Amino acid sequence: MRYAAPPLGNLRWRAPAEPVRSDPGTVEKATTYPPICLGIGVPYPAEGQSEDCLFVNVWAPTNATVTSKLPVWVFIQGGGYVANTNANWNGAEAVERSGHNIIMVNFNYRVGLWGFLASERVREDGALNAGLLDQRMLLKWVKEHIAAFGGDPNHVVIHGASAGAGSVAMQLLTYGGRNDRLFVGAMAEAIFFPAQPLVSELEYQFNRIVNQTGCGSVSSARQMECLRSRDTAVLQAANYAQPFPGRSEPPMPLFYFTPCVDGDFLRDLPYKLFENGQFIRVPMVLGTSTDEGSLFAPNAATQSDMAIFLQNNYPLLTENDTTAILSHYPQLPPLPAHNPWFPTASKAYGEATFICPQHNVQTYLDITANSRNATNRLYTYRYNVLDSENLAAGLGVPHLFDAAAIFGPDALPAARASYKTYNAGVVPLLMGYWLSFVRTLDPNRHRMPGSPVWEAWDHRSTKRLVIETVGARMDGGDDGEKERCRFWLGLGRGRMRQRRSV
Repeated sequence: MRYAAPPLGNLRWRAPAEPVRSDPGTVEKATTYPPICLGIGVPYPAEGQSEDCLFVNVWAPTNATVTSKLPVWVFIQGGGYVANTNANWNGAEAVERSGHNIIMVNFNYRVGLWGFLASERVREDGALNAGLLDQRMLLKWVKEHIAAFGGDPNHVVIHGASAGAGSVAMQLLTYGGRNDRLFVGAMAEAIFFPAQPLVSELEYQFNRIVNQTGCGSVSSARQMECLRSRDTAVLQAANYAQPFPGRSEPPMPLFYFTPCVDGDFLRDLPYKLFENGQFIRVPMVLGTSTDEGSLFAPNAATQSDMAIFLQNNYPLLTENDTTAILSHYPQLPPLPAHNPWFPTASKAYGEATFICPQHNVQTYLDITANSRNATNRLYTYRYNVLDSENLAAGLGVPHLFDAAAIFGPDALPAARASYKTYNAGVVPLLMGYWLSFVRTLDPNRHRMPGSPVWEAWDHRSTKRLVIETVGARMDGGDDGEKERCRFWLGLGRGRMRQRRSV
């Protein structure tokens, strides 16, 4: 179903608009998945992708009515803000395993240059962070319409994976933490925190786009008009990763278009907003897999390969920074099918981009929101379920490997076969915790019988749930990881001061 008007023509790079309502009595067929949003590096036309992509999917029990008031699980997919990579995951298994006691929702949002083109020229004639505004529009759509499917508009829990988890963090920070009562709880699965640039730091990106699409020759005031007049194919041809200023190629940055600090929707650097307590306070589940970097890291043969990769993906890193990083990440034992420095590059990138952002965010949430209060409790986890195919490929427990156990293996198009064999027991365990949280904001109330109590996290005890093939247990975390996360936080603070002084 449409939750917003097609973002075409004059609606490109603007806040999402209300969709045109069908004529009374008209029945819209909503039985097949419509296109997802155009991602970077995809030739146009792209099968299954389109500019016209702002659609939502809803799974509900067949007997649900407007009086059912079922809890609502809204999933924000990931894709590094450059693609819709978790689109159309089937919510039927989650609804069934809940005992038909929830509503499941997922949706598309604009990505790449379509969702995150940034410049003062975009601000003057459009909207910055259009992809995040799409997400906000969807939450408003849920608030207004979910009762028609049997959902409770006052009990919505948002859940994001990767960039979707980063988006959960952004929605907590929206408008300086203004609470519009769009959700009552949140789940963040591998928070993705790239460099969140200021608008002034992205003018080069906009200039590249206008020059590559033939709009660089018109006056600055008319460049947005020119871009809106271009064919989709012309714009999509410019929708690809390019080197950050001052960086060499290859490798290209993995995530070229990202949310920016626009001064309104995102009023400051995210860590600064969290540190200042400018966020919505709700109960949360936060977690990562053990080897978050293994799907992204370069197959580095040397220490230099690793340093170049980090510099090309984090444009503000200096040579002194990379020297400090390498001192915290000595060479690790080899892994199958990879060069000698891959394990170290994987660990460094995974911690910098996913694991430490979660650690640092949850620390801010706890310190500034008193999360020991029942209304703001934090539940954290580490996913460490081993799979023989992953191990043979040298991937360990990779990014979002927990997703098939959260949604059920039949929900994902390519879940590992082990979830139907030796890892099958993990599925009811993890789904029990997640569905309990969606229903009650407490992962324990409806957990799988026999599974351990998931204790709330705070920065003093640092207790987290470790999920393994043999079950789950509480532990106090990894002291070495905590120290490295403090290092990354200090490095980030230094770069923030550098940016503010420019």
